[in-house]
Parts: sequence; structure tokens; C-alpha cells
Amino acid sequence: MKILITGANGLFGQNAVSRFTAAGYEVIAAGRGDCRLPEVHNGFRYISLDNRDEEAVHAEVVAAAPDVIVHAAAMSQPDACELNPEECFDCNVNATRYFTEAAKTVNARLIYVSTDFVFSGDDGPYREADQPAPVNYYGQTKWEGEQIVLQSDLRRAVVRTVLVYGNILSGTRSNIVTWVKENLEKGKPIKVVSDQVRTPTYVEDLVQGIQLMIEKGAEGIFHISGKEVLTPYDMAVRVADYFGLDKSLMERVDASVFSQPARRPLKTGFIIEKAERELGYRPVSFTEGIDKMFRNEGKIIG
Repeated sequence: MKILITGANGLFGQNAVSRFTAAGYEVIAAGRGDCRLPEVHNGFRYISLDNRDEEAVHAEVVAAAPDVIVHAAAMSQPDACELNPEECFDCNVNATRYFTEAAKTVNARLIYVSTDFVFSGDDGPYREADQPAPVNYYGQTKWEGEQIVLQSDLRRAVVRTVLVYGNILSGTRSNIVTWVKENLEKGKPIKVVSDQVRTPTYVEDLVQGIQLMIEKGAEGIFHISGKEVLTPYDMAVRVADYFGLDKSLMERVDASVFSQPARRPLKTGFIIEKAERELGYRPVSFTEGIDKMFRNEGKIIG
């Protein structure tokens, strides 16, 4: 099976390319600019692709002729999306339309990676059938992308996920675990939000969930996340406890402390019973995810 993965230079993309090539799939990794993936497997080919270029998207998809497209590329920083709405629309809506049309040309299945930010955050955690009502422009564009995919006549699926953390395989990228660890190790005080709720997702679990969807031919909407409902402050406490760091450096605050262009939904997170039942999806706990990030054959490596 041949799989095209967009956003291949990112946290999810790098881990997906690694897992899928190890599983024996033929992988085409598409990213903006130069390849930043470690060449740990021989089963992938990298193409530099600007997803906002309709002609380039069509040409590369037709040339690759994949069986499955996993479209994970997006402009995903909410504040940047709020401040640059035209660029955000190009990256998250127009690009999704281009890949949807190109998938039709080659009769490929399309799996679209979306976000908990399509919801208002008024009454989470959410099930797949709950009504989206985004509170910022990032969430709005991701919801519009969902509708493009779901309203097509493709074999298609939408995967929503939440606050993904884990190790990027090449390069640097901060997430809540590394941010807390690095600041506390340096003795820097940090302010951590305690009035937002999420179900944080270990990146390898997200990749596993999508692999299960591919193997089972799953269609429709699936919520793929962690199972534990935690605030960012709860997560920071878990990180500090795991590494034996000084929790007195952490100040519990609410979201009003931070002045951000994009409003954040307060209470999201997912109910993942559908994925558990239909896919056999089994995520690790948040503490187990930390352990998997920083252990290698039983030894701390971070």
C-alpha cells in the first residue's frame, strides 16, 4: 500500500513516516521546504510541496498515485491564524480542497487530521456526533476543511485529536512536556493554566489510531486522543513529579492571565469509546506517555 503523508516535517508527520515505513508501507512524505526527517528507514520518498499551490498539489498527487492520503499539514498556531486569516484560509481550507480534488483524480482514500478546536469548549469532553462551534479562526478553518472532506464522495475519514505531545525525531519543537521540563530544570518559574481541560494525546497513539483506521478501512469521524481528562496544570504536575522537579516554581493561573489574539475553548477533550470499540484503539496514560518519551530500553535518555 502506498501512503502520502502531508505535513511530514512536523511532530505527527515524522512519527507517522517512521511507523508506516517500518510497517512495510510505501510512503511519500510531503512537506514544505527541505526534508527534516531522519533517514531511519528506506521506505519513504520526500517531496517538497507548497500545499497552497493547486497545480503543484494536483501534479504531485497524480505522479505519486497513492492509495491513501493522510492530510495532516495545517497552519496550527491559533494566534498566528487569528492575525493572518488569509494565509490560514489558504493553508487549512484551500489546501484541503486541493487534496480532496486530487484524491478523486487518483481514487485515493483521504484521511484528514483535525482538532478539538472545532468545538466551543462549553461542554466537553465531546463525542463524534456533537455539533462543532469554533471560537477562533483556526478552529473555524479546520471545521471548514472537515466539511470539504466529509461532503465529498471519496472514501474518507476525519480524525480529530487533542494537544499532541511526544518526541520530534529530527529538529526541535516544544510541547507541554518539554516546556515544563526544560523550564523547571533551569529553575525558571512558570505560569500554568488550570481552567482549561483537555485529553492530551501521545503522538505514537495518534499514529497508531490512524494506522488502525487505514487497516480497517474506517470512514467517518473518529476522535483519537488520550483518555485522561486533565488541565495543563495537572499535566505540569505529572511532568514535575516524573522528573522530581520543584513544583513550587509553578503558579496555577486561569486563562485570563494571558493576553492572546485567539480565544481558546475552555473545556474540550474527547470521549474515545467509538475508536476503542470499532478500531481497538488503546492509548497510554499521560504518565506512560512521558515515560515513553524519555526512556530507551529502560534508561532515561532526556
